[in-house]
Amino acid sequence: MPKNALYAQSGGVTAVINASACGVIDAVRAHPAHFGTCFAARDGILGVLREEIIDLDQEDPLTLAALRHTPGGAFGSCRFDLGDPERDPRQYQRLVEVFRAHDIGYFFYNGGGGSMDTALKVARIGELMGYPITAVGVPKTIDNDLDATDTSPGFGSAAKFIATVVREASLDVESMHTSSTRVFLLEVMGRHAGWLAAAAALAQEYDGQPPMLILFAEVPFDQTDFLRHLHLAIERHGYCVVVVSEGLKEPDGTLFAVAQSHDVYAYTQLGGAAPRLADLIKRETGRKLHWSVVDYIQRAARHLASKVDVEQAYAVGKAAVEGVVAGHRSFMPVIRRQTSVPYRWSIGRVPLERVANIERSMPREFISPDGYGITQACRDYLRPLIDGEDCPPFENGLPCYPRIRGVLRPKRCPEFMIGTD
Repeated sequence: MPKNALYAQSGGVTAVINASACGVIDAVRAHPAHFGTCFAARDGILGVLREEIIDLDQEDPLTLAALRHTPGGAFGSCRFDLGDPERDPRQYQRLVEVFRAHDIGYFFYNGGGGSMDTALKVARIGELMGYPITAVGVPKTIDNDLDATDTSPGFGSAAKFIATVVREASLDVESMHTSSTRVFLLEVMGRHAGWLAAAAALAQEYDGQPPMLILFAEVPFDQTDFLRHLHLAIERHGYCVVVVSEGLKEPDGTLFAVAQSHDVYAYTQLGGAAPRLADLIKRETGRKLHWSVVDYIQRAARHLASKVDVEQAYAVGKAAVEGVVAGHRSFMPVIRRQTSVPYRWSIGRVPLERVANIERSMPREFISPDGYGITQACRDYLRPLIDGEDCPPFENGLPCYPRIRGVLRPKRCPEFMIGTD
């Protein structure tokens, strides 16, 4: 009998991660000779350790199909790293116990670089614990910092949202700047990479409109130089839009702002760059300003998703399964750009070792020489990723997002205590 498949979500969710889930589920069910039943873990790898396994056969097929246009993580996500199997094998013994109890032979983990590390550790269970398991990563992150892929599913939709709201907000500021706000300041996500901040530049309809300064995570913040550029922009245009990455660094490499520290650096909650920068601008220039933080909204805005992003998210989920059917193991599907105009792409694959815990920053040639804008090469890279609209169905004036029932399979293993419990 074919082994069962288990899908799980990890890390910060996106507007299209559920489209990848849909791709995995559809592809598993399309190969009944290779796979048994497709399950989902509740709350990522934590759900596996807790033996919280969702029975997808109990879900309405229409609800599962609607995952393609539903934001958030339908099955629950988590931020949790498996420990060192050599020092503490308990977690891995528990994974084997749960996999064996539910006859699971395939594990598909949907997340970013840290999640690929978890998938890699699970993939090594066979040699560590003697249990045959095929583990595959499914890429996702709005930060666009996964290596070895042209783009990360989730980024295109977040980029489209940011560029849209910056264009709209700039028109508001332009309307009022002679007697009111002169600076509009927006903080976007991006721990080490400025891709989302760069996407704001797509809001510019022609050179210099709206006037904009971008503070990238990759460029150390020079207070004096920034204030000089801000003054020049306001003198020339009357107002300025400033977009700042949450991961903005001081010249010594420390974070410009931290909302909440954590003993695991990757889990440190960033935020606060906008209000701190706003205080600086008020103090040094006296200009009237308004600041905003899009925060979770930028990764949840499915109503404004990029059609390209949705298609790619579904495609990598499907490719993860089809790669297994073709005999591949321990890999992550990647998007490969063939041409930019017109935008053509295909799906390839790389070993999990190639992407686990590896972050890709923006290349310097994508950032303008002054450090406050993007180059034409960056614009040409970004434009195709936000192309097209894939609107969800609306009902009573609001988007319709069904929820899964989440019926759990009966537990077959003893309780297991986890450090977060």
